[in-house]
Amino acid sequence: MRKKTIIPLFIACLVIVGISFSFMNKHKNDVTPFKPDADNAGLKLPVGFGANKVADNLGKARHIVITKDGSIYIKLMKVVDGKGILFLQDKDKDGKYEVQTAFCNYGGTGVTIKNGYLYASSDKEVFRYKLDENEQVIDPANPEKIITGLLARRQHQTKSILLDNEDNIYVNIGAPTNSCQENDRGLESKGKVGCPILDSAGGIWQFKANKLNQSYADGLRYATGIRNVMGLDWNTQNNTLYVMQHGRDNLNSSWPKLFNTKQSAEIPAEAMYMIKKGDNAGWPYVYYDTYQHKNILAPEYGGDGKKEGSKEFINPIVAFPAHMAPNALLFYTGNMFPERYKQGAFVAFHGSWNRAPEKQAGYFVAFVPFKDGKPAGEWEVFADGFSGLNEVMAPREALHRPCGLAQGPDGSLYVTDDVKGTVYRIGYNINK
Repeated sequence: MRKKTIIPLFIACLVIVGISFSFMNKHKNDVTPFKPDADNAGLKLPVGFGANKVADNLGKARHIVITKDGSIYIKLMKVVDGKGILFLQDKDKDGKYEVQTAFCNYGGTGVTIKNGYLYASSDKEVFRYKLDENEQVIDPANPEKIITGLLARRQHQTKSILLDNEDNIYVNIGAPTNSCQENDRGLESKGKVGCPILDSAGGIWQFKANKLNQSYADGLRYATGIRNVMGLDWNTQNNTLYVMQHGRDNLNSSWPKLFNTKQSAEIPAEAMYMIKKGDNAGWPYVYYDTYQHKNILAPEYGGDGKKEGSKEFINPIVAFPAHMAPNALLFYTGNMFPERYKQGAFVAFHGSWNRAPEKQAGYFVAFVPFKDGKPAGEWEVFADGFSGLNEVMAPREALHRPCGLAQGPDGSLYVTDDVKGTVYRIGYNINK
């Protein structure tokens, strides 16, 4: 009896494995083989890497997600011809995404795929669209509204989104102010006592991914004291949320007696945080000083550039130069790139606007090696040349500005640009 039971089970397992292998191979074969442009799409990359432009002139392309067959969804910051999400396919496998369809009537930034749904955000709401087995949206005209009524004012209004492995969705709600002053960005204007906007902004909120029409009352303020986050990702090695904060501005223009222009250009850090439930990163009361390597009390709350902030606030795990605007974060889990990139973090820096009189900085994709969920080396520039210039003195000069990151099913890295709406694909040329 035991043998009769074991044999059918063994055969059933073989059938399931065979079907799964066939399914994975089918979609692997659907993916366009990587072939770099002769000039690597104008990018400067490490030896062995190449790049091409797979799409261009799309509009203000923000975040991006790749399906299992290599098709692309892109969220547009502003609608084009009344549509805010693009779906791109490369039907003839020539490396260019010539088939484009569009849907949704709202702009925004966030887009991701999880558990058979496409999730996308406007500046005030989050929606989801049911997908078919090929991860194509079934009914684009009738999404389900997951979250509504989120704070969205003129500054930091975009909503980046992320799902974990337990059907929770995380939403950045940026603070609509620089440092919670009584007169925003004003001269020597003090900070508001208790910073009242922290009840609805300046942090990461957690909601349920499968519950409709949620509002603040249904969500959890998962972490606070985070001025604004565009880039966030879930690290599967330690099952933890990581975010990239946009640091504060205007140290010199608001507090000229305490900070000179060079200090204002180089402080504070653009910071990567490992976030646990209940964490407080300290905004607006502190900022992280890249030279002193600690949280410094903000001048709006009595700081002088030297006084250390409260120990209750967490420290970043990586500190980047000031004002470079990190707009996407991606932990690499693919197999195309060399082993040192596995589980490491890529960060897309949109580029600064307020480092004058220093030259502007950023406009590149950086890489941070990781091991067991912690940085394992210094950060480095991975992909550069997006701006098309050796020196950028003003953002309007840049030809391209990195914004979104996504990993393709073959392990290639996709980067969006929201100036001309270019999509880059970066791969490793194993035959080189």
